[in-house]
Amino acid sequence: MRIIAGQWGGRRLKTPRGRGVRPTLDRVREAWMSALSPRLGGARVLDLFAGSGALGLEALSRGAEHVTFVEKAGEALRVLAENVATLGADASVQVVRGDALRYVARLQPHAFDIALADPPYEQGLAARLVTAFLENPFAGELWVEHRTSEPMPDAPGMRQRRYGDTTLTAVAAPPPT
Repeated sequence: MRIIAGQWGGRRLKTPRGRGVRPTLDRVREAWMSALSPRLGGARVLDLFAGSGALGLEALSRGAEHVTFVEKAGEALRVLAENVATLGADASVQVVRGDALRYVARLQPHAFDIALADPPYEQGLAARLVTAFLENPFAGELWVEHRTSEPMPDAPGMRQRRYGDTTLTAVAAPPPT
């Protein structure tokens, strides 16, 4: 896996080992970041179910100001720390070891500009995350990768982009009051 564009474009990233590991495909990540590109400059980004950190590191490479990574698996956290160190991104990141859904439940509305999530498939986590976002919009917008066949809750202004059996769902928060 590699960083696709920006200051670290072309740099290789390590990925965690294991049967449950399913990194976002380069073509999906490229389309995802291209869609977000106009809003990444100076953004505060939240990368949930961070794994290797590829999504958040790609956002940093393309101009995000800061990324908070949330991951609970020990092997993924080890690889994430190596990737951050390899890129010299330590000053621009915070790594939180913990459950992503519990983490977002404690956030204030609009705590982040953009939230990215690539939860494990087949566990209903993507839908639960969208529901949590609708109850407490912890970012200006939430983007979730999930299996196309996974039902998502209805949300005003929801946008979806399909890439084979993978779908990216984006939900914008209502403006802060």
